[in-house]
Amino acid sequence: MAQFFNFAILLFVLWRFAYRPLFNTLEERRQKVAKGVADADAAAEKLAAVTEENKEIISAAKKEAAGIIEEAKKQAEVRYQEIINKSREDVGAIINEEREKISAEKAASLREIKKEISDLVIAALEKVLGEKIDAAKDRDLIEKTIKELR
Repeated sequence: MAQFFNFAILLFVLWRFAYRPLFNTLEERRQKVAKGVADADAAAEKLAAVTEENKEIISAAKKEAAGIIEEAKKQAEVRYQEIINKSREDVGAIINEEREKISAEKAASLREIKKEISDLVIAALEKVLGEKIDAAKDRDLIEKTIKELR
C-alpha cells in the first residue's frame, strides 16, 4: 500500500509539474503548426487566384492590343485609299487643265492661221486685181475663200 501511495504521489507531482506543462507546450506547438499550415493553404489559394487574375488581365490586354492593331490597319487602309483617290483626282484635274490649255492654244493657233490665210488671200487678190477692194467686198471674198479651202 505504501508503494501505491508513493506511486500516486509521484504520479500527481509529475502530472502537475511535468506532464501538464509539457502537454500544454505540445498543444500550443500543434496549434501553431496547424495555423501555419492553414496560412500556407490560404496563401497558396490567394496566389492561385492572383495568378488566374493576372492571366485574365494579360489575355484581355492581348485582345485589346489586337483590336487596336486591327483598327490601325483599317484606318491605314482607309487613309491609303483616300491618298490614292486624291492623287487620281489631282492627276485628272491636271490632265483636264492641260487639255483645256491645248484646246485654247489650238483655237488660238487656228485663229492666227485663219488671219494669216486671210491676209495672204487679200494680198494675193490685190496683186491679181491690182487694186484694193472695199471692206464689205473684202469680207465676203475672204469668207468665200476660207470656205473653199476647207
